[in-house]
Amino acid sequence: MTNDDGSAARYTRHSRDDVVAAAMAVLDQYGLPDLTMRRLAATLDVQPSALYWHFANKQTLLASVADQIVARARTARTGGDWADATGAEADALRDALLAYRDGAEVVSSTLALGLGAGEAMARLTGAIGGGGFDRRTSEIAAAAVLHFVLGHVSHEQQRLQADSLGVVVADQSADAAQVSTSAGGRDAFDFGITLLLTGLAALAPAPVPRVASLSRD
Repeated sequence: MTNDDGSAARYTRHSRDDVVAAAMAVLDQYGLPDLTMRRLAATLDVQPSALYWHFANKQTLLASVADQIVARARTARTGGDWADATGAEADALRDALLAYRDGAEVVSSTLALGLGAGEAMARLTGAIGGGGFDRRTSEIAAAAVLHFVLGHVSHEQQRLQADSLGVVVADQSADAAQVSTSAGGRDAFDFGITLLLTGLAALAPAPVPRVASLSRD
């Protein structure tokens, strides 16, 4: 195949996975605002129109990116009660979000549109359901935990980016800056998760009393 000027035309076929992988690399390097279809196409050395063979629009592409980020939230913890399992899922999700620039924003926006990243909700719902809560309670509680994780990590990532750029608020005192930094750190994250799970534990259904076996003479 040749172009109009007689030069050889380059044609590279990329799979859907190739496009998602490239999008994640662009995200990590440039951030979400600069993850455009044009930049992604240039990275893959194709025309922007080629991307639409795999994704109808940018939103569906971001949904796949969000799914990949959430899929990395794997916890190796086994055993323990429902609170331990839920805390482990929250920790794993935080780590996965922090692994990618603007990871929390990508997943949050995708969830808001109902396009993807549902695995995070499903895993948290399953962990909480291990405490004997009914399905509706488990889902609502999982949503509360998920929103906390996304909001907290979003704050962490914004702070990290501001620090990396040397952004300083001129009228912010040193004490205020310290409070802002500590409020967005790991200790604050752990405290928030503990607070949520402690409150949820107060709503846990009472354990079913063990029925004594009847002895036969």
